[in-house]
Amino acid sequence: MRQDITDRSERELRCGRGDRVAIPPGPRTSPPPPPLTYISLGERPLRRLPQLFVGLALYGFSLSLMVRASLGVNPWSVLYEGLARHTTLSFGTISAVLGVLVLLLWIPLKQRPTFGTVANIIVLACSSDLGLLLVPPHLGLPARIALLVGGVLLNGLSVAVYVGARLGPGPRDGLMTGASVATGRSLRLVRTLMEITVLAVGRLLGGGVGAGTALYALAVGPITQFFMPWFAYRGRRRDGTA
Repeated sequence: MRQDITDRSERELRCGRGDRVAIPPGPRTSPPPPPLTYISLGERPLRRLPQLFVGLALYGFSLSLMVRASLGVNPWSVLYEGLARHTTLSFGTISAVLGVLVLLLWIPLKQRPTFGTVANIIVLACSSDLGLLLVPPHLGLPARIALLVGGVLLNGLSVAVYVGARLGPGPRDGLMTGASVATGRSLRLVRTLMEITVLAVGRLLGGGVGAGTALYALAVGPITQFFMPWFAYRGRRRDGTA
């Protein structure tokens, strides 16, 4: 114990004579995550509206790529495909109808739709149907694998783009956050239960489930997280700049 005190005193004396004492650097802290809460449409609309529309259009197009790959799609697209088998509605129209029905579930959860919520329903329906018209079906396996991988990558990127505009959640995301607040359960648990339920119903209706479904579940989150810092609008600072 005395030896420790002596050693510490000697270091302090050397420091007092002007000798430099090397201090090991502390652990590096990761940068804070970008904010994603809603910001009013009136703040920099010319900057954020194009980002919202581009992100939503890419998201809808990415869904069509995964559908044409015929190797499995994300849970909600499984439901869309299943319903398309039993109705005369197009893939995009079904997504829009379900988006409106999901919005009705916001009412007891006291959630309020925003401009981004409405745009989510309309743009996704149009862009996914357009993608299905542009990309032919019944392609060879190499092309289908390329469509699947490209669709998953584009999907993760597009989520970062349109969510980063911070103009409000889509119907499904708003249902998730509202249900989490109402039940006191974690977002992860609520989202998992939603995805499992949607996937099960879609599969029962004949929607396609395959390797692409698993790839989407494992990859889209990390891809979105990677791109999010590039596209997240951080809002105005106190000095009025952005």
